[in-house]
This record gives sequence, structure tokens and C-alpha cells, in this order.
Amino acid sequence: MTKSQTTGPAPAGAVSQIAVLAPFEKAGLDPQPLEAIFARLGPSEAENALCRAMEELAYRLGELDRVHAEGRWSDTRRHVRELGGIADCLGMSSVVRISEDVLTCLEDGDLVALSATVARLGRVGERSLYAIWDMEDQGV
Repeated sequence: MTKSQTTGPAPAGAVSQIAVLAPFEKAGLDPQPLEAIFARLGPSEAENALCRAMEELAYRLGELDRVHAEGRWSDTRRHVRELGGIADCLGMSSVVRISEDVLTCLEDGDLVALSATVARLGRVGERSLYAIWDMEDQGV
């Protein structure tokens, strides 16, 4: 058994040795599904459909956080599946992949990995929404 060498607060110089993790992952976007939506529906209808899909994705991300925190696993699974489906239609490849990872964690019953992966899905989902808004602003 290892015994700690310190019994009180860390010396002032030791604090600078603490690493702060700031996870960052780019939003993986495939523009082809969006281009297909615009080609099929035209600019006005595509814009409306895209806005509705993005609102639904944002809603599902919030609901996922809530039901996960409450330990409602069947609702967690449902929201993740719906998120993945919406993300697939919008070309959000990273969100689709991470959604599948969340489902795997649920199937495995690994609650630690599930929490980390749900948090990752939230971060990447949010970045993906911003990336699509940026594409719209640029007229892509």
C-alpha cells in the first residue's frame, strides 16, 4: 500500500504542475446531405427544414442531458437514436459516430464511460450546430 507524502494542501509551486484538460474535437460535417436537401427542396423550403432539424437536434441534446442525469436509460437510448438519425440527415458524421458510442456504453452498462461519452456528444453536437450556422452565414 502506498502512503501519501503530503498531509495538507499542496505547496504553491505544485499547483502549476496540474494539467487542465480542455477537450476539443472538431465537428465532422459532410456538406453533401445539406446540398442534397437544398437541391431537392429549393432554398426557402430547405432553409425551413434545416432550421427545424437544428432546433430538434438542440432540443434532443438538452433532453439527453436531463434523462441521462436522471438515470432514465430507455429514454436516454431513445434520445440518442433520434439524435443520431437527425445528425445523419444533416451530415454530422461525428455526432452520428459518437451517438453509436453512447449506445454501446448503454449496452455494456458502463456508466462511467456513458457519462463521458454523453458529455462528448453534447460538446460535439453543439459544435456541429455552430458549424452549420456558420456554413449558412457564409452562404454554403
